[in-house]
Amino acid sequence: MYEPEVTIITPTSNIVENEQADDFTLLVNLLDRQTYPYIEHLVMDNASKDGTEVLLKEYKNAGYLSFFSEPDRGKFDAMNKGILRAKGKYVAFLSCDDFYHDITGIADVVNVMEEEDADFCFFPSYCCHPEGFAFQFVPAMLNTFQVSPCPRQAMFFKKSVLTEIGSFDEKFKLLADYDLVIRLLLMGYKGVLFEGNIVTCKLGEQAAKHITQVEAECNHIFYKNYKPLYPLTNEQLDRMVKVSEIPKPLLDKLASAFPKEDYNLFMERYESMYEMRLEAVKNLREQERRGR
Repeated sequence: MYEPEVTIITPTSNIVENEQADDFTLLVNLLDRQTYPYIEHLVMDNASKDGTEVLLKEYKNAGYLSFFSEPDRGKFDAMNKGILRAKGKYVAFLSCDDFYHDITGIADVVNVMEEEDADFCFFPSYCCHPEGFAFQFVPAMLNTFQVSPCPRQAMFFKKSVLTEIGSFDEKFKLLADYDLVIRLLLMGYKGVLFEGNIVTCKLGEQAAKHITQVEAECNHIFYKNYKPLYPLTNEQLDRMVKVSEIPKPLLDKLASAFPKEDYNLFMERYESMYEMRLEAVKNLREQERRGR
């Protein structure tokens, strides 16, 4: 039976200095326990000078991984370089403090993608919030055009598809993965849901610390991807970012990215997300007024 190779790409930068070596060791050891036999672990290191390269050489010599150490312009640049070097038919991304907690997970995802001839796969994940709590993140692909549907760690991709669409757009330093998923849907690539939860990951602390930049990037991503479909104004873009409100003519066009039988569900999910975010903004403003 044909079993395609899978490449797991991990960007690293000074993990010893940043006290992430133990987390990385857990990632490597659990990846080694995966039941799927054809896994390439490719580490793209940002020319670390803190002992990270020594650690990576030890794992490379033991046969756990291969790595390249060279300066990069950020994690998405590193991941793009990894995609170019990847040998696998399928590619996935783990940061140095993420891990696959289900040892059959990769085999299960590959089986689903092969059976469905899917271009990408998404699945539930356990997420560790920067504030210290954990929760299960259930994918919300029908809400992709409003908010990020799932962490990139909870996705697998065909390498050929990533190459076709130009991989990550590096001008987005925090949300290039969100832009990538939007492009996949708008270009008609086939996604498939795997219902198992196989990965534990940490939500980005940088995104939590830089809300203004997140909103600016989100605005740019919406403009870039939706402007060809509908002549958006700055006010409409702002409301899309703030409360997920999408003009109806554009909403109908975006709905066509999903099967026709999902149209009503798409609209229901849209309305639910819009009302939830609108209520959240109202509550925040009320709290601010009370705090004066």
